[in-house]
Amino acid sequence: MKKTEQGFVQPSHSVSSENKNLSLAMAMAMSMSMRLVPSEKAMVSSCKSIRNVKQVHARILRSNVENSKTLLLELVLCCCTLPSPSPSAFDYALSLFSHTPNPHTHFSTQLFRHFSRGPNPRNSLFLYRHLRVNAYPLHKFTFPPLLKAVSKVSNLYLGMEIHGLASKLGFHSDPFIQSALIAMYAACGRILDARLVFDKMSHRDVVAWNIMIDGYSQSGLYHHVLRLYEDMKTSGTEPDAIVLCTVLSACGHAGNLSYGKAIHEFIKDSGLFVDYHLQTALVNMYANCGAMDLAREVYDRIPVKHLVVSTAMLSGYAKLGMVQDARFVFNQMVEKDLVCWSAMISGYAESDQPDEAIRLFNEMQLRGIVPDQITVLSVISACAHVGALAHAKWIHTYADKNEFGKALSVNNALIDMYAKCGNLARAREVFENMPRKNVISWSCMINAFAMHGDADSAIDLFHRMKEQNIEPNGVTFIGVLYACSHAGLVERGQNFFFSMINDHGISPQREHYGCMVDLYCRANLMRKALELIETMPFPPNVVIWGSLMSACQNHGEAELGEFAAKQLLELEPDHDGALVVLSNIYAKERRWDDVGLVRKLMRHKGISKEKACSRIEMNNEVHVFMMADRYHKQSDEIYKKLDAVVSQLKLVGYTPSTSGILVDLEEEEKKQLVLWHSEKLALCYGLISERKESCIRIVKNLRVCEDCHSFMKLVSKVYQVEIVMRDRTRFHHFNDGICSCSDYW
Repeated sequence: MKKTEQGFVQPSHSVSSENKNLSLAMAMAMSMSMRLVPSEKAMVSSCKSIRNVKQVHARILRSNVENSKTLLLELVLCCCTLPSPSPSAFDYALSLFSHTPNPHTHFSTQLFRHFSRGPNPRNSLFLYRHLRVNAYPLHKFTFPPLLKAVSKVSNLYLGMEIHGLASKLGFHSDPFIQSALIAMYAACGRILDARLVFDKMSHRDVVAWNIMIDGYSQSGLYHHVLRLYEDMKTSGTEPDAIVLCTVLSACGHAGNLSYGKAIHEFIKDSGLFVDYHLQTALVNMYANCGAMDLAREVYDRIPVKHLVVSTAMLSGYAKLGMVQDARFVFNQMVEKDLVCWSAMISGYAESDQPDEAIRLFNEMQLRGIVPDQITVLSVISACAHVGALAHAKWIHTYADKNEFGKALSVNNALIDMYAKCGNLARAREVFENMPRKNVISWSCMINAFAMHGDADSAIDLFHRMKEQNIEPNGVTFIGVLYACSHAGLVERGQNFFFSMINDHGISPQREHYGCMVDLYCRANLMRKALELIETMPFPPNVVIWGSLMSACQNHGEAELGEFAAKQLLELEPDHDGALVVLSNIYAKERRWDDVGLVRKLMRHKGISKEKACSRIEMNNEVHVFMMADRYHKQSDEIYKKLDAVVSQLKLVGYTPSTSGILVDLEEEEKKQLVLWHSEKLALCYGLISERKESCIRIVKNLRVCEDCHSFMKLVSKVYQVEIVMRDRTRFHHFNDGICSCSDYW
């Protein structure tokens, strides 16, 4: 017997008639049996998993059926259209296709389309290389999905090669290919090249306009977006909802409220259907322009509020620090997803309510919402803000346990968090254990050393960074200059400033000039600071005038301090700090009438001095103290301990300093006030508590005064306790009567 091409057994001519009939019967039975089994093509279409695909592939290879090449190509496309296609399915499809001889361009075009939409667009690039190496022809419909894949991976050079090939094949004037080229160049950061292709188009439909407008928006060229939108209207092309969403986004980013209002009016007049995408764009535009009242008008008119629109509304409130309004929207939402939870947590973290951020994070998990990396970063930021080490260790453990700790951005945030919680050793441990570091990692660690007053370590790390060929950026130099400023290293600070310009080609920004002004001010080089302010290439901001003003108060430069305060108040008339410092300058000069005028002005404007507040973490709980308050449940014990500590310190020469009390009171009253400062109350609570750690950690919202600084030094020596205090600008490590700042703060 012999096999037919179909694989059936056929009887030979030498057998007997009986045997021939038997063989014929067997053949008929086998034929009927084969008809009962589904065809290979049907089996291909019934595949539901990559395992099914591999089984059918094996059957096709074994059976050697006719049209096996067509079946294999069908199987390739099946891999890409499985109910849940995985990266391995796309890889298998690519492997199958590359082993199929002379595939029709129809199949390669379809495959490009699937790959460009799949989880790994690089498969499109591998397929393109395979076709080019084997000289397979490319159809014009192949180019748009191929260019889409190039856009996703931002491979400019390959995109330019494909552009050249399309031109060589005569496809350069095809509008679909031109639109794909515009998107590719925009995605690769070559917006001028995108515009050149756009300008050469003989016919531009609304899709082409939208791609070009979106390209300008993605490049941050928001004024070009508005200009091109005007050109689009002039051309007679009617904008659709997608274009209008992009233009509204550009208005929000550019802060162009009037143009945004005009777009809103156009939408109303045109009778365009306003779906949740446009509703969200309108809310975001008004919110980004700071017009929350108009955003609220849009929001309130929506009868059925989509989750995305509500999230945009609460995000707008949260970004502006209006967390109560944000929480109201949040509480009204029936359905809540991870994005809105994250937005609310971030709002609390950035609005000086870190405890609420942490509380909401815990509530979110109880509701079964699994956090993502963005949420974790917001909680890390909240822990850094509150300065509670127990919270910090908890979120670090959580991040590691849930595999967020592998992310570079999370590790960078952990360095900053530990530094702000006063544990420089843990910050350094995270940094040294990172398998990969970028310039942000190095800058975070340099800034950590700077805020703790360890200028030598900050500078050493900067040099180590350069030895490893990591190019510093502007943020890195802010950290180094900050370190020099807080250690009084004037000459080294100047050298770094000029090196930044001359050796690294970084143009100083306001922040760098601010660091230099602060460097001179702390070193009591007021005239030099003023000279630098006057020669800056841009006008000084509130921070720069504030540095000069505060330094003048500390160093007794009344006239220059008054000038700096008035300059600051011109920029921000209701700045409470400037009015308080101005009042203090007058008080030091005993100009009580002027003090009265400033305080009268503050009362008239409803401006009050920011109240001093100190936090202390004790046994995983944060306790808050205000000046002279008695709200704590152990306040009687705290004040009793304070009296005992003061008596003990007086034996070693302590005398309360009242130089920082600038009110018209009797000396004894001033001495009593200075003893009731919030950080002293927090410290005494730490002394009477049973501590797991030998170190007492305190966080204060304002600059520590001279008397409290001396008080902490003496307590660390007399009671043999380490005290770490974070004030508004830096950390102080008190140990054995010495502070890490060397009394230079």
